[in-house]
Amino acid sequence: MLQPRISAPLRRALLTPSTLCLRCETRSAFLPIAQQFPRALTTSRASKQIAPKQATPAPTTSQTPPLPPPLKDDDVFVPKPLGRPIGFPDPPQRGENTANIRIKKDYSGMTMSQRNLAKRADLVEKWGTNYFRDFKNIRKYRSGKTFMANPRMFRADAALYFPNFRGDTLEGSARDTTDVLQGRVSVVNVYSSQWGETQARSFTGQKENPELQRILGEFKGRAQMVDINIEENSLKAWIIALFKWQLKAKRSQEEWGRYFVVRKGVSEKIRETIGLLNGRVGYVYVVDEECRIRWAGSGDAEGTEMEDMNKGFRKLVETRKAA
Repeated sequence: MLQPRISAPLRRALLTPSTLCLRCETRSAFLPIAQQFPRALTTSRASKQIAPKQATPAPTTSQTPPLPPPLKDDDVFVPKPLGRPIGFPDPPQRGENTANIRIKKDYSGMTMSQRNLAKRADLVEKWGTNYFRDFKNIRKYRSGKTFMANPRMFRADAALYFPNFRGDTLEGSARDTTDVLQGRVSVVNVYSSQWGETQARSFTGQKENPELQRILGEFKGRAQMVDINIEENSLKAWIIALFKWQLKAKRSQEEWGRYFVVRKGVSEKIRETIGLLNGRVGYVYVVDEECRIRWAGSGDAEGTEMEDMNKGFRKLVETRKAA
């Protein structure tokens, strides 16, 4: 007769003598079977269930930074050649622009309608004469270049006038620029900082433009170069005065009277009329013997600007000599 087969743990529990009670031995024997039963049940249930659909993995692409938004018209400034002559309609007079005086127009004695019409006319004149009102963001393009120089000189019958400035010269006396400019064809450097002076020298410097130096030497007495250093800051003006001896050492004694340090009188109207929109930028003007602006440049010399200035300057000097 076949004997029932007893598992080893159960046989050990039934046949092995021990000090423990039979109940404890039986529980210890059936414990491994009980631990395996839930695991097998869970596996059988999981096998009967339908496996869920696996999600399609997202394509692995390299993340590129978003493109910057397109620049608006107001964010881009491109200097253009001057479309018309710049300057004042009336010739300069000595003693003008010698102080920072704000003139307030008097509308007394007018009716309300007359006052409104007068104010409207003043606004129209103000905005109409501001040729550079649409020039924006000049600091974002070409080191602050305000405008491109014209390839040709302005005609004498259409040219406008360079204003009068009063400043201290290296000779130690205050003078008006009109007294120096009248009667000669001049190249005028206007700046307010060392950076601006460097930009102006890119047009008129001895190393940068030797041709201009030859013209000045050939027509000595009829052609000249004038420097106008606008420095409205009292501390910086004091520093310039302290190191005036260095400025004298770089120039001949004849040139001392043509170097001006202007501390006041440069109004916003003057800046807007002749294009001095950026105080850090250097500007160059060719002014004839009647103080008319015949050519103007700003920022660093680019392209053929220097050659165009030399050509026009020589022509003006030769015309003046023939007269």
